[in-house]
Amino acid sequence: MAARANPQPHTGLLVFQPVRRRQCAECRRGPLPLLVLEDGIPRCLDCADLGHLVFLPRGDTALTRRSREESTLSAVVVRFNRRKSRYERQGVLVEEGALARAEERCLADAEARRRRRARDARRRAAQDALFAQAFAGEILRLLPGCPPGRARAIAAHASERGSGRVGRSAAGRALTERAVLSAVVASVRHLDTPYDRLLMSGVPRHEARRRITPLVEAVLREWEQAGLDAAG
Repeated sequence: MAARANPQPHTGLLVFQPVRRRQCAECRRGPLPLLVLEDGIPRCLDCADLGHLVFLPRGDTALTRRSREESTLSAVVVRFNRRKSRYERQGVLVEEGALARAEERCLADAEARRRRRARDARRRAAQDALFAQAFAGEILRLLPGCPPGRARAIAAHASERGSGRVGRSAAGRALTERAVLSAVVASVRHLDTPYDRLLMSGVPRHEARRRITPLVEAVLREWEQAGLDAAG
């Protein structure tokens, strides 16, 4: 590698990955996978007193940062990109013990994050269960004749986290009558009418909805009337 003057600014020691075969000017070993330039003269890591360091490729920012924090001696490894005409960072050289300690710190953090994710998942699941229960309760209040199991299934489907369904909307979270009935209508449309078969047979969506509207309304009236009959 022909040495390029003034590679990218850096702090600490700089080690090069040569782009062509180079030999150590001191011990004559080569080709060198890594080298240090001292006054433009290439030396291998052993001759530059860096042979005891281990290479950590770029990619894991936290591990790299902690390895350098733990290492008394470290160096940045760069390689010249001919296409971009600039040096690019490839990784770092650090003490082996420092890398091991950094890995332990990262593993401890990963375990802490795993436990936090588990706690958050349990909290969200509890919140979702309470909301689905409230949603089902609102369905039964509006349509007392709706089978309780069906109401729970509609609520669970409509309020599934990340689904983008009506139960996750602002109106759904507020349990507005329109949002709750919208979820019920969607369920009735797919489960109690030939809507899906119409779509599969090529009927346009709006036309399919028009055709099954009387069936949907009949189911809703039945579920609503059941409550009125019970009250009477």
